[in-house]
Amino acid sequence: MAKGKPRSGGRILVDALKNHGVTTAFCVAGESYLDVLDAFYDTPEIRLVTCRQEGGAAFMAEAQGKLTGKPGICLVTRGPGACNASIGVHTAMQDSTPMILLVGQVARDQIGREAFQEIDYRRFFAPPVTKWAEQIDCATRIPEMIARAFRIATEGRPGPVVLALPEDMLCDAVRAADVPPLSVRPSPPVKEDITALNTLLGKAKHPLALIGGSGWTDKAVQDFTEIAETLGLPVACGFRRQDAFASRHDNYIGELGTGANPKLVKRVREADFVLALGTRLSEIVTQGYTLFDVPLPRQNLVHVHAAAAEIGKVYSPALGIAAGTEEFCAAWKTQLSFTQKPAWTKWRKTARQDYLDWTTIKKTDTFTPDMDYIFSTLRETLPDDAIITTDAGNFSVWAQRYLSYGRPGRLLAPTSGAMGYGLPAAVSAAIAHPDRVVIGMAGDGGILMNGQEIATAVQQQAAPVMLVFDNGMYGTIRTHQEKTYPGRISATNLHNPDFAAWAESFGANGFSVNQNSDFPAALNAALGDALSDRKKPSLIEINMDSEQILPGKRLSQI
Repeated sequence: MAKGKPRSGGRILVDALKNHGVTTAFCVAGESYLDVLDAFYDTPEIRLVTCRQEGGAAFMAEAQGKLTGKPGICLVTRGPGACNASIGVHTAMQDSTPMILLVGQVARDQIGREAFQEIDYRRFFAPPVTKWAEQIDCATRIPEMIARAFRIATEGRPGPVVLALPEDMLCDAVRAADVPPLSVRPSPPVKEDITALNTLLGKAKHPLALIGGSGWTDKAVQDFTEIAETLGLPVACGFRRQDAFASRHDNYIGELGTGANPKLVKRVREADFVLALGTRLSEIVTQGYTLFDVPLPRQNLVHVHAAAAEIGKVYSPALGIAAGTEEFCAAWKTQLSFTQKPAWTKWRKTARQDYLDWTTIKKTDTFTPDMDYIFSTLRETLPDDAIITTDAGNFSVWAQRYLSYGRPGRLLAPTSGAMGYGLPAAVSAAIAHPDRVVIGMAGDGGILMNGQEIATAVQQQAAPVMLVFDNGMYGTIRTHQEKTYPGRISATNLHNPDFAAWAESFGANGFSVNQNSDFPAALNAALGDALSDRKKPSLIEINMDSEQILPGKRLSQI
């Protein structure tokens, strides 16, 4: 495109975002990027969501990146704003989520003087915190740098990019040619790789697939489901990646996260062939790097990942394939050549039954309200296309174990283990999909880390239903504390507000659940307002017995 008439740096930036298909961006306003905010005033094509803290804004952008596979956009001011947003950047990196953080910066003639709120963002956000961190010092280079940011954020292993924007640069009026978006497609596998994979699989007696990571488009999910059906292949999902394969499918055998089924963990160790597809084989997925021998697994390990650098990072596979998940599934689907063995069928069916037994909810009257009852009700009530977001915390073990996932439903949860994620992610999902049920979950510790974003939900007429599990403690840390230093409680007790009344003070619905019978009515009322024209968010406080710390375990027993 021709350079045209002069535009301010802020105008060029917003035009570049629009040119790259951005329709929603999340921000906390700051004086360091006023010209960008002014350009948004004349750009109704992009919905600019004003958030209440940069950590919440960054989590919202990260959640959007998970949902769409395109970079979530977050704008924050310099210094404290960037520091607050860094937790979302770290989550995007560990979760392999495409994201672009745009940070206001001090004027160019003040750089290096420790000016007001000055930080060197190239160093502060340098890899491996991000995939790329840079500063745009020349307004004419904005289209070039934005195009590069989109490419880097999405290519190979997706992740976050940070661009610093000196405030005086944003006010410069220059002529700059817009850069069209570049279509970045991951590489497909070569035919020889698929042939080698089929050969290794053909020799197996106890195979399974372990899938995860990002890049699971609806097409990839559908293609891999058909492959698993054709091969009769047992499929496990990685930590907080259960929406990549339907848990109701006969080939699904569970997830390898915190609180994984011991029988599944044992089964992976006993397998003679493991296809690791899209997943990083990180600490949680590999159960503390114990599922496979380091560096040479006993199993025939085939590792498929879009980024070649991830293959062999910890484990040396029998076969490594650098390919995008969607591209790999499409190619493998056309080259399937295998005759299923009877022993293989028994292996899969036994694994499936282990999963069904593990996820059978045994209701008791031991606790009031009872978490097993709560999650049984959710499992029976939620539609197939519900979007579920979770925070970090012990409560999430029930969500991971008992809820059903799979497309069109989605699971948005931080594999980084970041607290404060559940509510902003739920708000982001409700903004993106106002016609779908969005259920967010957090503990009483996590909810107050970004609970201010209830105000954002009300302002944006987004209507997630937030469940807050209140047991008066940092439950995960207390669990570890009781295991390691039994009876010596330190720094884990919490004093909490009346969460239902607190939510109502923002203009949301507030419900308090003190016994099992309270929950269905509260859930139905919340869902009714979420799906009505009122679009009113809700918070349901579940006042837990602190003894109910994990499924089937009492705190005092730990």
